[in-house]
Parts: sequence; C-alpha cells; structure tokens
Amino acid sequence: MSHTDEQLQSVLETLEECRKVLNESNNRESAELLSIVILDVRMKLKGIDSADLKALCDEMLRSAPGEPLPPSKQTQDQPRRPLLRVVK
Repeated sequence: MSHTDEQLQSVLETLEECRKVLNESNNRESAELLSIVILDVRMKLKGIDSADLKALCDEMLRSAPGEPLPPSKQTQDQPRRPLLRVVK
C-alpha cells in the first residue's frame, strides 16, 4: 500500500467515525452528505472512476427490468436532475 493510499485509508476511517457520530446525534442529512464523500474516497482507493460507477449503475438498472422504479414527485415528461454531484 502506497503512502497516499495509507493517508486515504486513515481519512476514510476518520470520515466513517464522523458519520457514525452524526447518525447517533440524529444529524441524518449531514451523515448522508458525508456518505457521498466516503464513497468518493473508497472509489479512489479501489481505482474506480465515475465512468465505471455509472456503467455499473446502468447495467444494474438494465438487469432488473421487472423492478418498479420508485415513485417520483415530478411528472414523467420532466427530466430528473441529479440531487448531488461530486465535484473533483
């Protein structure tokens, strides 16, 4: 494991502990935002880029055609914008 990977692993452990504290103190929104950061750090550690993640999600959606999509507040003729975007 390289020095950079060791640093990222240490940061990841700290972030996970912070998320645990936020969840325990009922700060759900902050904990969910931190989960996105945790995912980004894990992806870096595993060498997974955004295109790989998108391809996986697309394949999972294609593999489960019988699964109903969750109901949306928007009408079907309006495109859905992403709620959050990870900016590097």
